[in-house]
Amino acid sequence: MADQHDADREPQPIDEDAAWAAIVAGYGDEPSDPPGVKPFKSVEDLALLEGDVNETPGRPAAPPPEEDKPALGSSVTFAPGVGGPRDYQVAQPSEDDFDDTDEGHFVPPEPPPLPETDATARFAWLAVIGGPVLMLIAVILQWDMTWWLTTLCIGGFLGGFATLVARMSHGDDEPDDPGRGAVV
Repeated sequence: MADQHDADREPQPIDEDAAWAAIVAGYGDEPSDPPGVKPFKSVEDLALLEGDVNETPGRPAAPPPEEDKPALGSSVTFAPGVGGPRDYQVAQPSEDDFDDTDEGHFVPPEPPPLPETDATARFAWLAVIGGPVLMLIAVILQWDMTWWLTTLCIGGFLGGFATLVARMSHGDDEPDDPGRGAVV
């Protein structure tokens, strides 16, 4: 019985020439809107609150918007020096703002200065960064990659990298470390 129902539902052959002819005949025509949908609004009219639809050949034009109201979604531009949202500063708390439960305003201490580097570390970083930059400049400017330029670029990078790795501190050299366990 299932075979009989499947035989009745065999697909009919599609007339491809008629389908293409219908597509070509309808080329350029805009399909009608589904029922209950407002017609398309152009980008210029999206911010306007008045009127539901744009002007179309079969519909009357919407009244012009009032000029004294800015359009919805407009932006405010601040002139330099006038003040804008980034110029807002929070009022500094005073001692009167705190009650008995408050501990006061925390001000972090100044961070310690960065340690000074020695000349060896500076030249190693110059070689690590300068070698690839020099090679990039040579490629961009289409210089001949002679043996001395290649040696300077690659050797400088490898030498600077090896110097930096060799000068790294090893965590095991601390004399005040009593060991990995607890001290009683």
